[in-house]
Amino acid sequence: MGHTGLVYDPRYLDHDMGAGHPESPNRLRAIMQQLEQSGTAARLTRIEPREAEDEWITQIHEPAYLAMLKTHGPTNGRVSLDPDTSMSPGSLTAAYLAVGGALAAVDAIMSRQVDHVFCAVRPPGHHAEAGRAMGFCLFNNVAIAARYVQKKHGLTRVLIVDWDVHHGNGTQHSFEDDPSVLFFSTHQYPHYPGTGRATERGRGAGEGFTINAPMEAGEGDEEYRAIFQKSLVPAADAFKPEFVIISAGFDAHRDDPLASMGLTEEGYADLTGIVAGIAKRHACGRILSSLEGGYHLTALAASVNRHIQALLAA
Repeated sequence: MGHTGLVYDPRYLDHDMGAGHPESPNRLRAIMQQLEQSGTAARLTRIEPREAEDEWITQIHEPAYLAMLKTHGPTNGRVSLDPDTSMSPGSLTAAYLAVGGALAAVDAIMSRQVDHVFCAVRPPGHHAEAGRAMGFCLFNNVAIAARYVQKKHGLTRVLIVDWDVHHGNGTQHSFEDDPSVLFFSTHQYPHYPGTGRATERGRGAGEGFTINAPMEAGEGDEEYRAIFQKSLVPAADAFKPEFVIISAGFDAHRDDPLASMGLTEEGYADLTGIVAGIAKRHACGRILSSLEGGYHLTALAASVNRHIQALLAA
């Protein structure tokens, strides 16, 4: 039984892309309410985020992009960054805290305060590219955390497992020529953002360290378990990660309005168990899980609750 932490800050709710936008502050409200009502929250160690330092953000993002966000952040109303993504007055602080929540989680895990952490953060991150916001994402929280694990804490090999229903294009592009980060993604294909073909395997020294497992609409718990066992487990066992990060999107749930997959809460618990087994064998149990997508509030909250319960049991 491991000790599990929770990163949350009410300032994450201040990022608001407008009425009717699926990536809404209500996502975190639903998650936190479910964790309280189920009793799960009482079993978690609370970890306070900080605003991430620019030196860590620019490990992944171009300084010019960071400067653009700082100058474009509105004092009222909203500024559009891409067709799906905008900034409100509270967005940039929330984004800095989302990255900083992941960094604080890494520190808590590396100091053995906890074994694993779930970061209930927004905005999400895995679509953010080095020089642009994309797909509801401003900063790539997990990619920055992976570099922080390596450069601040001196670990070498990091595994990133992305089970969001959308392909983590930004994360893949951050590490596609880097053999020190193994990136594994399941995603509905073809679906936004259009990347993530099985033939995308990395390049140069990083070839073979990107593993894309495109899924067909309608596939659910059984198919996901099978692909994790068949593709992820052998690759991870060969790679022997020293730290494991999950891009934890819950939009492959059968009830999610933005996708057409069939995962259930129990399916997410099973996938969590498989990843926890990898972490236990190779990484002293170390897992950082950071929220990405998930847009059906009831399904999202229930899935996060089961995911965290599976971490607690690991």
